[in-house]
Amino acid sequence: MTDLESFFSKDGSLSKVIPGYLPRSSQVEMANSIAKAIEVKENLIAEAGTGTGKTFAYLAPAILSRKKTIISTGTKNLQDQLFNKDLPIVRKVINVPFKSALLKGRANYLCTYRLENALNSSFGFNKEDAVALAHIKAWSKSTRVGDISEISDVAEGDPVWSQATSTVDNCLGQDCPDYADCFLVKARKKAQESDIIVVNHYLLCADWSLRETGFGELLPDASVIIIDEAHQLSEIASNFLGVSVTSKQLNELASDTLIEYFKDAKDMPDLRTACEDLQFEVKDLRLAFGMEMRRGEWKDIEDNLKISSAINSVHKQLERLADHLELASVKTKGLETCYDRVEELESQLDSLINNNSGQWIRWYETHSKSFTLSKTPLDIASEFHSFMQQHKASWIFTSATLSVASNFNHFAIGLGLTDIQSKTWDSPFDFATQSLFYHPKGLPKPTESDFTEKVIEFALPVLNASKGRAFFLFTSHRALKIAAEILVGKVDYPLLVQGTRAKAVLLDQFKEKGNAILLATSSFWEGVDVRGDALSCVIIDKLPFASPGDPVLKARLNAMEKQGRNPFFEHQLPSAVIALRQGVGRLIRDVNDRGVLMVCDPRLLKRAYGHMFLDSVPAMKRTRDINDVFEFFRQDDHTEAMKNNTNQPQQEPPD
Repeated sequence: MTDLESFFSKDGSLSKVIPGYLPRSSQVEMANSIAKAIEVKENLIAEAGTGTGKTFAYLAPAILSRKKTIISTGTKNLQDQLFNKDLPIVRKVINVPFKSALLKGRANYLCTYRLENALNSSFGFNKEDAVALAHIKAWSKSTRVGDISEISDVAEGDPVWSQATSTVDNCLGQDCPDYADCFLVKARKKAQESDIIVVNHYLLCADWSLRETGFGELLPDASVIIIDEAHQLSEIASNFLGVSVTSKQLNELASDTLIEYFKDAKDMPDLRTACEDLQFEVKDLRLAFGMEMRRGEWKDIEDNLKISSAINSVHKQLERLADHLELASVKTKGLETCYDRVEELESQLDSLINNNSGQWIRWYETHSKSFTLSKTPLDIASEFHSFMQQHKASWIFTSATLSVASNFNHFAIGLGLTDIQSKTWDSPFDFATQSLFYHPKGLPKPTESDFTEKVIEFALPVLNASKGRAFFLFTSHRALKIAAEILVGKVDYPLLVQGTRAKAVLLDQFKEKGNAILLATSSFWEGVDVRGDALSCVIIDKLPFASPGDPVLKARLNAMEKQGRNPFFEHQLPSAVIALRQGVGRLIRDVNDRGVLMVCDPRLLKRAYGHMFLDSVPAMKRTRDINDVFEFFRQDDHTEAMKNNTNQPQQEPPD
């Protein structure tokens, strides 16, 4: 028996640390395929259905290969789970010693230099920020790694963290007086000395984008690169290869320069005036966009004299600040860094204003008090292919949703993957008996003005039959808001609505209540794991086609049309299929889970492309009769009654 087979066997290594462990042939097959790809230095697309146990299926062969491996996950939460939960399990039983490291982007690490700068600033802070900085200061004295996720008193999303973390722009590097004790430097050093390095896609892509300019070596060279949740990579990579100028960057530049001014350049009053004028122009630009929060094409800016004039005013103000900082930069390293930053921002803004090449998509986005001006590459396939060629390794791309009707072309073409093997392992769950796919008759057309109201009428009997315990997933925030208003008072179960609380809090409440209905949009379609009876129904309002009005998508579709391609079948349809597969994947998360999937879009059967969706979801029993839904849940009630009568503890099955 090979090491891998022994590791995954019924009485093998893994069974010793996971109670109730049962071997899965798909997991062993996936592990063997990855081991072979690593051995012969090939690239592999490995799609593994829910419940396959893909994490252990790639960890075991990577560790046993004794080759330096980078594992990239879709989010920081998954990254933490992999490093703090999954890797320790493997470490207990695998017969190969290995060093591992968790590496995040610099914004996740405390910067003691910037924290002290903030605490000693002449500006002062409001009461909330002052309290938060005091908490951070107290924590800074005890933390060993400086990961801001450690501290519970200050939320990771709190804007005050910008005062206690660094960016590429404001980091002083080796000239920093705290460099020897820098948490980020220590984390990178540990990563370079480790065999298994756990990162996330944002950090991987940041390193890639920096390598393009000759500065990126954040990640150590590796022989194996495993991309988990690989379906997210293309969009994240596209963002990192682009250029963005944000109001936050501009305001932080002005604030940091003012801090340096009060410390070392009070003899240059024009520098202070230039900073304050920049802050004014940035605020004026946000007001020029109007109060509406939106995402639009650059053409909107060019056609609006008020906005374009405000952008030009910000540009001129950056030039003015650059002139003053050039004179001040000889005084200190801090002022020199501010000068480098203003030069870079000035150059980036200039490239946004004056770039009319067909290789970039220019767009903007406004939030309540901020804005982002961006340009995104039209296509990243050639760039990513080049990156892979430069970084010779075995690349393993894995996720539960990479194919469309068993075809991987959409994923492979998007990343420029050529000469790559692809394999699929279906979920070991018995969807035919564990689930029911309900698609009612008489559904309204998605274009009807009262579509959401009518969908709720169809959904109410299902929600009552399931006794709550449901995710009601929407493709737009507008539909979510309408549904939330209608459902209040119409159901006897707790209603949880995305946006009213943090995502993690809502998820915890959903699990605790056991009979709640969660109304949510895209952020709950994937990366959410609720096992057991608390989630027994998933309702999806529409097929999740991306909004054709999105400026980035619109430009991509237009470019494909000009190339003589079919943007709907080559991009819009496969993207929607993968998004639907992610939403469906919330329903069955365990061998004992049971549930009903309801899809409320009549295009599923009335449009020729509907079969693409149907062919891509698990092999569930399908019905158009509400009575089948009632009978499905009656069976659940009967099973629960039998279970209570036996009064025997249930062993929770393994992942």
